[in-house]
Amino acid sequence: MGADMSNNPPPTSHAKDFFASPALSLSLAGIFRHAGVAADAATSNMEVEEGEEGSGGGERLEEISSENSGPTRSRSEDDFEGEGEHEGDDGDGDKNKKKKRKKYHRHTAEQIREMEALFKESPHPDEKQRQQLSKQLGLAPRQVKFWFQNRRTQIKAIQERHENSLLKSEIEKLKEKNKTLRETINKACCPNCGVPTTSRDGAMPTEEQQLRIENAKLKAEVEKLRAALEKYAPGTTPPSCSSGHDQENRSSLDFYTGIFGLDKSRIMDIVNQAMEELIKMATVGEPLWLRSFETGREILNYDEYVKEFAVDQNSSSGKPKRSIEASRDTGVVFVDLPRLVQSFQDVNQWKEMFPCLISKAATVDVICNGEGPNRNGAVQLMFAELQMLTPMVPTREVYFVRFCKQLSAEQWAIVDVSIDKVEDNIDASLVKCRKRPSGCIIEDKSNGHCKITWVEHLECQKSAVHSMYRTIVNSGLAFGARHWIATLQLQCERLVFFMATNVPMKDSTGVATLAGRKSILKLAQRMTWSFCHAIGASSFHTWTKVTSKTGEDIRISSRKNLNDPGEPLGLILCAVCSVWLPASPNVLFDFLRDETRRTEWDIMSSGGTVQSIANLAKGQDRGNAVTIQTIKSKENSVWILQDSCTNPYESMVVYASVDITGIQSVMTGCDSSNLAILPSGFSIIPDGLESRPFVITSRQEEKNTEGGSLFTMAFQILTNASPTAKLTVESVDSVNTLVSCTLRNIRTSLQCEDG
Repeated sequence: MGADMSNNPPPTSHAKDFFASPALSLSLAGIFRHAGVAADAATSNMEVEEGEEGSGGGERLEEISSENSGPTRSRSEDDFEGEGEHEGDDGDGDKNKKKKRKKYHRHTAEQIREMEALFKESPHPDEKQRQQLSKQLGLAPRQVKFWFQNRRTQIKAIQERHENSLLKSEIEKLKEKNKTLRETINKACCPNCGVPTTSRDGAMPTEEQQLRIENAKLKAEVEKLRAALEKYAPGTTPPSCSSGHDQENRSSLDFYTGIFGLDKSRIMDIVNQAMEELIKMATVGEPLWLRSFETGREILNYDEYVKEFAVDQNSSSGKPKRSIEASRDTGVVFVDLPRLVQSFQDVNQWKEMFPCLISKAATVDVICNGEGPNRNGAVQLMFAELQMLTPMVPTREVYFVRFCKQLSAEQWAIVDVSIDKVEDNIDASLVKCRKRPSGCIIEDKSNGHCKITWVEHLECQKSAVHSMYRTIVNSGLAFGARHWIATLQLQCERLVFFMATNVPMKDSTGVATLAGRKSILKLAQRMTWSFCHAIGASSFHTWTKVTSKTGEDIRISSRKNLNDPGEPLGLILCAVCSVWLPASPNVLFDFLRDETRRTEWDIMSSGGTVQSIANLAKGQDRGNAVTIQTIKSKENSVWILQDSCTNPYESMVVYASVDITGIQSVMTGCDSSNLAILPSGFSIIPDGLESRPFVITSRQEEKNTEGGSLFTMAFQILTNASPTAKLTVESVDSVNTLVSCTLRNIRTSLQCEDG
């Protein structure tokens, strides 16, 4: 029984595989603006350095050494020129072989010292620097180039070995905890008769329930670390990870029959019925679905639904009152069919696709692996915690079974359905939501496009929701089909732009190489994932309510970073404030992402000048872009990395100050995974009060400016570089002032002080 409850942003190593189809590459020309005109310009103006990204792709390796390990030997320039002159002369005996033997040149200690000094300043020297150094040391430029390539490879290997050892020690600790929990569960017995307790009657002791839940979380961490180890040592399986894995697989059936009271055949019957219901829900029109004249959205005719699918409305008697949310939407995404299906079968890829909707997820167990390379017929029990980007709306925790089935050569169906027995045997405090047959029908439209029909059908326990979010949550917009499709379209478009090689220069300014562009986009994606993870109401966070100086509610949370190189080490304070503003989402989004107006709201940039250094498009909409900005003041200069994204449901502006030397290195194509970054930002969604406009106009400037916005702002600050430090009142007061001043500046600039 393996599970991955990891909440860290999943690795993006599969991004290349995601868009491997040649047809998609041909279709990219139609995506970018004026791609045909700019293709030649991109070819001539954008220099792409081959072999500079990754762990030595295409680089030639030599024997390397540091200054303290003795001289280094490399091939001389004469060897390169004479290489291959005698190929094909096989009959001249040993004398010719001796003549052909390669000559090697050992670098002197002085040469190594000079190259080491330059390497500390610039691990990726340009052609001019290499030429200058080669003349200074009396070496061929190619020798200098190879020395730097080998030195980078050596340092990366040392880092990977160190991280590998840390991961192994963490796995051993988790395995010990897991073993202790297993022994505790196995020893559980009745205090009266001494017979081992069972859970078939649903009367599992509360302590044992908590142990099982904790056990599942530990298994998730083990799976996460196993995946990380396999990444650093491809093709090998660490011995410490494989032990006990077969035993876990053997206990899978016992897990279902012992805890949930279900066998595999019963689960297969349920998912097959759910698949039939999903197909009808996705394809049938009226009278099952009726279109609203006010909003244009489709509304489920529940009476017709009960009649069509023979729903037993009395089955929920005695349970807490539940509300029904149903929605359906259709869209086209830029991704080929097999890769999209794979993203639903792999829980890590699924979380990666929906970072603003899924705060954590796990595959609890695989019931059926499916057939063939595409795993047709795969069935797995999953857990997900769904969130909104605000701590003011509770998360929704749901257990469900996912069934992936190929309907035809061009069509797949993915269905999720909750099973009653599963919920009845889990701590009731965790079960607030269950899925009726939900999912999507995916149809291949060739050229790397897929049409998706999404159905989201939820049954949620009624609970108190903040009045500001009540409309958008109760209407089903917050967790509905439109939100899922809009997020999927945005992520797929982002990956298309990431993989593209024909981006026009006007959409990729400030970064000279393709490797540099990819490194910046990876860093921005990690920053946005971190932001989404930090501001939700997930059980990972403990929020404390305080009141701002202007009367708004602020939620405060703190955490300690002990060893994650992706963000600063120490005590981190996060402050989140959600308010309603009488400004449309489009107006608010354009104002916040505009670097020329940054000084109007950012109190950290007051008195300085803001300039854009780089602008990288990552979508067809101009609002989907990654920018690097510099804020210059009399005292110092600060560089800001900003990621702005927008879709029909939600917009975000996420930013963070970055180390200047580190970001310059990333811009040349270096790895960005160890660059510490602490994001802050804004989330903007419509307030959900959809209605007909009172005025119809063709004037472009007056379109899409009606309605209000639900506006969430979040700031993260490092209060102390020591992880053992305690949160102080002064730190809370400082972030309180920051939130209040920023909100006041935004209201003043948009002339909505009375909001």
